[in-house]
Amino acid sequence: MQTFDFDLFVIGGGSGGVRAARMSAQRGARVGLAEVADMGGTCVNVGCIPKKLYSYAASFAEAFEESHGFGWVGQAPVLDWDLLKTNRAREISRLNGIYVGMLDKAGVTIIRGWAKLTGPHTVEVDGKSYSAKNILIGTGGTAQVPAVTGRELVLTSDHMFDLKPFPKRLLVVGGGYIACEFASIFNGLGSDVTLLHRGEKVLKGFDEDVRDFIALEMQKAGVKLQLQHEVASIAKVGDCLQVSVKGSDAFFEVDAVLYATGRVANTKGLGLEEVGVATKANGAVIVNDQYQTSVPSIYALGDVTSRIQLTPVATGEAMVLVDHLFGPTAGKAARSISYDFIPTAVFTHPNIGTVGYTETEAREKFGAVTVYRSDFKALKHTLSGSSERTLMKLLVEDATDRVVGLHIVGADAGEIVQGFAVAMKAGATKAIFDSTIGIHPTMAEELVTMREPVQTLKA
Repeated sequence: MQTFDFDLFVIGGGSGGVRAARMSAQRGARVGLAEVADMGGTCVNVGCIPKKLYSYAASFAEAFEESHGFGWVGQAPVLDWDLLKTNRAREISRLNGIYVGMLDKAGVTIIRGWAKLTGPHTVEVDGKSYSAKNILIGTGGTAQVPAVTGRELVLTSDHMFDLKPFPKRLLVVGGGYIACEFASIFNGLGSDVTLLHRGEKVLKGFDEDVRDFIALEMQKAGVKLQLQHEVASIAKVGDCLQVSVKGSDAFFEVDAVLYATGRVANTKGLGLEEVGVATKANGAVIVNDQYQTSVPSIYALGDVTSRIQLTPVATGEAMVLVDHLFGPTAGKAARSISYDFIPTAVFTHPNIGTVGYTETEAREKFGAVTVYRSDFKALKHTLSGSSERTLMKLLVEDATDRVVGLHIVGADAGEIVQGFAVAMKAGATKAIFDSTIGIHPTMAEELVTMREPVQTLKA
């Protein structure tokens, strides 16, 4: 019988990898985990957590201004960019330590260095070989920058948290959620922000009403949208960057250019091709329903598979895999994961929260769908002086009365959507929504008081 150094060897210390390693070790498995960077992956270090912290920071500028309508007088404080960076770095370092501590406590062997597959059961880290019965690839994704002239001058989202100095003028290239979030954040922090996107609208894949609504709200907040534009080249001119636009004599002079044009699976240099692990054209690892690759002893999950690139999805997949490899917790059934009705939030200003189908998707899947929509000024802004408005939208399948789509643009949208996602996952109908007593006065009560449909869509 073949013996191995480990029962499971995890490549990558992101959310999915750490969860799989820790929970496997708690089941009694011998687990090794290799990580070349700070523990916690993209989410903890250069993604969700620092981005949300900076979003909070940006929201204070709005709050200071709005406070005057509630009787507060005086000048607003001034942002100390270096202090914000220092405080953020301290918190991220604390979280890194928590991740390491959890792994140590569970008995996971942490190996620092770049890991590369050398066989179906072997991994090499900085010249040392390790064997494992099973190997998990959890290396996540990485930002990509297209081959534009001057690409060496641009930043990606990974660089935005420690910029020096603070960019007074920022050009954001892209129209996805990362582009829109950073445009909103740096606009709120005081930068003069332009968002340039080659598409007709931002946030492809989101509900059309949400796309239109957030574009208007971002512009009202001060973000300049330049849609159906594409960068031709970027050049250093004096102390600034000059960005020219394809098919036009127009150009932008800015202090920094952020490219947020998508992320790709982080698979280069892992030895996948050499050991026969199949990948898609974009480099993402191909897996089956058990997260198994084309090599039976090698698994992959999270962003490296390019399924749904969300941290909670990666940790959920990790738990399914742990049960598959080492059995479920005593007395409990093996976990499974459904990719339907996954809630998500976009931390633009205002926030976006969404769960379920867009109106277009619902029409295609269910045929007859009834739409409920409300667009209103929140109570807070009746005194704040802000022109910000809130959008709420429900999509109901006529045949079953199930609520199959819920979309919000407004303050704390992500917090609101989480609870409704539970109800929708359980199959809540519009009748159940209608019979639920709302909390008054809140924005969320609008979702249980909308009675008049705006239109009925039929197949």
